[in-house]
Amino acid sequence: MTPGEPILFVRDVTKRFGGLVAVDAVSFDVREHEVMGLIGPNGSGKSTTMNLISGALKATSGSIVLNGHELTRAKTFENARFGVSRTFQLVRILPGLSLSENVIAGGVFGHKKRWGREVTEFAESLLERVGLADKIGASVDSLTYIDQKRLELARALAGEPEVLLLDEWLAGLNPTELRTGIDLIGSLRSEGRTIILVEHVMDAIRSLCDRCVVINSGKKIAEGTPVEVLSDAAVIRAYLGEG
Repeated sequence: MTPGEPILFVRDVTKRFGGLVAVDAVSFDVREHEVMGLIGPNGSGKSTTMNLISGALKATSGSIVLNGHELTRAKTFENARFGVSRTFQLVRILPGLSLSENVIAGGVFGHKKRWGREVTEFAESLLERVGLADKIGASVDSLTYIDQKRLELARALAGEPEVLLLDEWLAGLNPTELRTGIDLIGSLRSEGRTIILVEHVMDAIRSLCDRCVVINSGKKIAEGTPVEVLSDAAVIRAYLGEG
């Protein structure tokens, strides 16, 4: 689906931890129906930027606006209600709940709330959507790593977010699982989801992303299509060094 008009505006966002500037005056827009890659070396500020958008961290300065809602000072649950959902680098599922209950939590507390039988049926449809239809009755503790990731993704989708944040969702997968994961995210892309993708797997960046923003040492150093940014001299230096 062709990207539409911008719906998320990140403007001069800075995050300081004492004397450390983790994100330094970063600005970019995200368009509706767009998959945008947020890439850069380890420790460059990518996950901090995701945490600022989701509300897990508060910006020191700058502004983040989604469809007219100021996210910068809102509480995390308010950002979720405004339409931000996310997954994490380290999978976060609710081990004391069933698979359906894990997903129902996203439907009840997310952007578009559902209740009762409606949310139960919706949760089951999302579990099927991510490839867990045959495991709905299984224990959360019995899930493989990729299935835990699928469960977390289903919970993130349950709030029907305006913007879905995927923070290294493909990390830790074996080659077969990686292909499955890329195909799954690709199917979300084909549905017209708006996604910000933090990822180190360049095959995923090339095949999934409409545009990329590259961050290094907290600063944005490049923006453009995957082909443009991955051939940019500053980006190559950031990843590989001067040599």
